[in-house]
Amino acid sequence: MKKLFLTITLLISSISFLNAQEVEIKDDKVLLDGTPILKYEKINVSQHSFYSLETDDEILLFKWHNNETNQYSEDDYIILNFLTTKIKVESTSVEHVIAGIGMNSRKNMQKLVKWLLKEKVIDSKGNLNPEKVQTFYDKYNEDITERTSR
Repeated sequence: MKKLFLTITLLISSISFLNAQEVEIKDDKVLLDGTPILKYEKINVSQHSFYSLETDDEILLFKWHNNETNQYSEDDYIILNFLTTKIKVESTSVEHVIAGIGMNSRKNMQKLVKWLLKEKVIDSKGNLNPEKVQTFYDKYNEDITERTSR
């Protein structure tokens, strides 16, 4: 019985490993399984842009917002501005972007792209799906700026 359980567990984990898509940022390009799907630009430590390969249009601007409290991270949030659909998502779901201890921009942005692929916001060719962008907005947007007084 133990051998059967172990065999099934190994089979399931190997199948999920085979289906995992490899996302890498290299030479200012986002690669999916080695194929370029987007152009990437790191503006600074907290801002990153993604561009269409075909049109060179900026399709996504990512911002990390520390809520003007540098020493306190509990109120930090992310802003995903889907420029071509004119949809802006403000979310405290930072765990979808943080790829470990510290702010390793490249790894964080790779994790962001994996999240967007998983949610089908972008497809395997780097195209935005407007319906899925709206679903993503409905699912994750928290209107942080609107409900925060300054």
